Amino acid sequence: MTARLIIQLAALLGALSVGIGAFAAHGLRKSLEAAGRFETFETAVRYQFFHTMALFGIGLLLLARPELRSLGTVAWLWLGGIFVFSGSLYVLCLTGITKLGAVTPIGGLLFIAGWIMLALAARQL
Repeated sequence: MTARLIIQLAALLGALSVGIGAFAAHGLRKSLEAAGRFETFETAVRYQFFHTMALFGIGLLLLARPELRSLGTVAWLWLGGIFVFSGSLYVLCLTGITKLGAVTPIGGLLFIAGWIMLALAARQL
C-alpha cells in the first residue's frame, strides 16, 4: 500500500468518523440511549478515529521511509480493525443484532496486531 493511498484513506475515514459521530450525537442519540447503546456507538467512533489518525501517521512515516514496506501491513491491519471492530459495533447498535458482538474482538485483535507490527517495523528506524 502506498503512502498516498494510506493518507487518502485516513482523510476519508477521518471525515467519516466526524460525520458518523455527529450523526449519532444529533440524530440518533435518543434512540441509541433508549436502547442502551449510545456508549457502545461512541466507542466505535472513538476507536475508528484513533486508528484513522494513527493510519495518517503511518502514511507520513512511509513518505519519509518508503523502504519500510511492513508499514503497509500495519495499515491493512488497522483498516481491517476499523471495519471489523467499529463496523460490527455500528451495525449492532443500529440493528440490535447482538450476535455481531462476537466478531468485534477480532477487530480488536487486528488493532493489536497492527501495533505489534509497528513496533517490529520501528526496529528498522
